[in-house]
Amino acid sequence: MDLAEIIRTHADAYQKAYPLSFEALKVINALTKCRTSELGAHMDRCGTCGWEREYYNSCRNRHCPKCGSSAREKWLLSRKRDLLPVMYFHVVLTLPDELNPLVLQNKREIYAILFRAGSETLLDLGRDPRHLGGQIGFIAMLHTWGQNLLDHPHLHCIVPCGGLSEDGKRWIHAKRKRNGQSFFVHVDVISDLFKKKFLAYFRESCRLGRIRFCGKTEHLLSKKILASFFRMLYKRKWVTYCKEALQGSDKVMDYLGRYAYRVAISENRIISMENGKVTFSWKDYRDGQRKQMPLDAVEFIRRFLLHVLPEGFFRIRYYGILSSRNAKTKLRLCRELLKYLEFDFDRPIDWRMLFFKVTGRTLRLCSECGMGIIVTVLWNHSPPMK
Repeated sequence: MDLAEIIRTHADAYQKAYPLSFEALKVINALTKCRTSELGAHMDRCGTCGWEREYYNSCRNRHCPKCGSSAREKWLLSRKRDLLPVMYFHVVLTLPDELNPLVLQNKREIYAILFRAGSETLLDLGRDPRHLGGQIGFIAMLHTWGQNLLDHPHLHCIVPCGGLSEDGKRWIHAKRKRNGQSFFVHVDVISDLFKKKFLAYFRESCRLGRIRFCGKTEHLLSKKILASFFRMLYKRKWVTYCKEALQGSDKVMDYLGRYAYRVAISENRIISMENGKVTFSWKDYRDGQRKQMPLDAVEFIRRFLLHVLPEGFFRIRYYGILSSRNAKTKLRLCRELLKYLEFDFDRPIDWRMLFFKVTGRTLRLCSECGMGIIVTVLWNHSPPMK
């Protein structure tokens, strides 16, 4: 069972129950047409033995679970140039549940505030001599879902274990705890500063009229109720996670691959669609058990579409010494200080070469005769499949 089939079967019922945003409508159209005749097809043909095979084209939508693997592998190959021979931290910054209704109504504005507050928190604490006293860098990836597909906006940040000194003459290694593990900043310090920065920027957006309050959040239009809402958020302890990750380029790449270019649910988690219900597997982190969750198909589609991002919004961003403007200066200097020799970076490759790098199997030679070179022929519209 795949996601496209669920949407094709129950899209009409969903549209009768819920209004569709422009972004959600584009996602539904892309996923239902992915690898069907509506997007055209291409043919692989062997120039030696004449073997032929036709394939329908992909939609390449970033919310499609079928089309994300190729983009993820290309991204991982390009990230090799950013790796340093140090340990890495995995930091997760999470928004409290009380903000979820506002996030869904103001995705672009609040996600931007989340990135801004999270990045400034880590960069400021990295510069602080009480913690590290250097210029750090990290990759931040936005996730908006939990295992049960409900809204759960949070940032995954992969941070090198150390930073560049302010004078650019040495690499500063992170401090060591008693058990020998590296230590960046205590999670309570990260959580407290992140909360203050986020709420300061969020309050400013409210003052400037950039935040919409409607439906379930309409009562926050009252200044008195909004002030009480902010006081409640200040008193809460925000959930933050900071743990030493793995070392070594291959392990770090695998770690990054868990969080990059993911969609709300992968198709291997969808178990069945029967009698108007969709059953999928999920992990309950309260007890660590893998469970099955049956949902009405319309509710399943609703939960999936909660995580459609605004048009043109970048969910993976780079900061500090890993930002694009510092790649040829500060990042190169860090590699020299760590005596990490340059290696040949991968040039842009086509999907056949990417398939070979990932699987070790070539798609250039004919699978029938083993000698002929495969040539691809494209159509704007698909001919009937044989």
